[in-house]
Amino acid sequence: MTVPSASSLATPELILAGSALILLIWGAFRGRADAAFIVASIVALLAAAVAAATGPLGRAFSGGLIVDQGSVFAKVFIYLACAAAIPLGDRWFARRDAAKFEYPVLVIIAGLGMGMMASAGDLISLYISIELQSLALYILAAFLRDDAKASEAALKYFVLGALSSGLLLYGASLVYGFAGSTHFNVIAAAVRGHSNIGVLAGLVFLMCGFGFKVSAAPFHMWTPDVYEGATAPVVGFFAGAPKLAAMVLLARLLSQGFGTSVRDWSQILVAMALLSVGIGAFGGLVQNNVKRLWAYSSIATIGYAIVGLAAGGVIGIQSMLMYMVLFLVDVTGFFACLAGLTRNGKPLETMDDFAGLMRERPATTMCMTLFALSALGLPPLGEFWGKFYVFRAAWSGPPGLGLVAVAALVGSVVAAFFYLRLVKAMWLDASPGPTDTPAIESRAIAYVMALIAFPIVLFALGALDTWTRVAATALAHG
Repeated sequence: MTVPSASSLATPELILAGSALILLIWGAFRGRADAAFIVASIVALLAAAVAAATGPLGRAFSGGLIVDQGSVFAKVFIYLACAAAIPLGDRWFARRDAAKFEYPVLVIIAGLGMGMMASAGDLISLYISIELQSLALYILAAFLRDDAKASEAALKYFVLGALSSGLLLYGASLVYGFAGSTHFNVIAAAVRGHSNIGVLAGLVFLMCGFGFKVSAAPFHMWTPDVYEGATAPVVGFFAGAPKLAAMVLLARLLSQGFGTSVRDWSQILVAMALLSVGIGAFGGLVQNNVKRLWAYSSIATIGYAIVGLAAGGVIGIQSMLMYMVLFLVDVTGFFACLAGLTRNGKPLETMDDFAGLMRERPATTMCMTLFALSALGLPPLGEFWGKFYVFRAAWSGPPGLGLVAVAALVGSVVAAFFYLRLVKAMWLDASPGPTDTPAIESRAIAYVMALIAFPIVLFALGALDTWTRVAATALAHG
């Protein structure tokens, strides 16, 4: 049997890295991003997704890069989310005379980092991939550099992101010092049969660093402010794909590096899950800004996903993957609709802005209602099934996790209020005035909706269940 070469295993990453360099030079000479530039950016991401889905499986760079069904699953959805973010963001900035060719390049670089996160097999590649996507996201948050709120959001994101990077590095150094290796499989062998207090301390710091990256409580404090200050298409982008990448990487780290210490790290996950669901649900009740509302929604979402991950094993990881992908669909779809809505040239942000939207933009309102009700968990919409998988995994998981699932279910009921409040405003309240003519081109809308429909069709056909189970098996057992 022929062993695949490192270059063949890293083909998606090579496509994105090469495309980013070429597009950067192209943009520097042209000085702007024309239609051909945007199309080339999208094609690069779609080509990377195809290369990931059809490429060989194996390990490269001494185990630092792992290409298995788990990483392939994550990369396909991450690259599709990046491809959806490019036309949305470019048109949004163009309407404000702020379009720059750097935007698609930054999205591609962030996608490159997220893809590497899904394939990271040791602590070094873990850190490099996280920092690569994080640096691109910091810049995207402040892409409107003359906007005070965007600059403030990016500064908060950067400072707290730097803190989380310090926690990751300190935890990685402790694990390396006590385990003698940075590779997940060697770490697993070093801790098998006994609990090394130094390694576990390093793992705690690593998990705290991941908590910042995925907006899990109590490390969530940056999320509402950053979401409020950043632009709608950028929020729609980094509310979904980066969290999927980080959760896949965390699942691989815990299962393949610390699988024998499940009793130790599952307690940390349970605490983070309960705090995330509680803060996300109750914090969202008092929000009037819709982007802050979705910030708290994403905090609660991570709590549900962590409940599934705490269950351990294939069924737990599968529930996490299912939930994160369906949330990715909802948040991308909602902000795709939100990016095209303005009144008197200003984006709609507060609850009052959405009043009476059904009478102004019925098609857009219907789509936003479906995405909001799906995030609520209303059957038979997408995230209902995500929560179903999570709670099923919790009930079949370790003793006591069923009570955690009950608490998470209560949090879901509480969170239903702010989703229904948004729906009520759009459908029943009196409009403050007519909205502007939708400025998103029909081709862009059709393109994004096709990407959003992709996982929904997969779920309806049962393919998503099969794919998440195969991916979870790969992440759980290596």
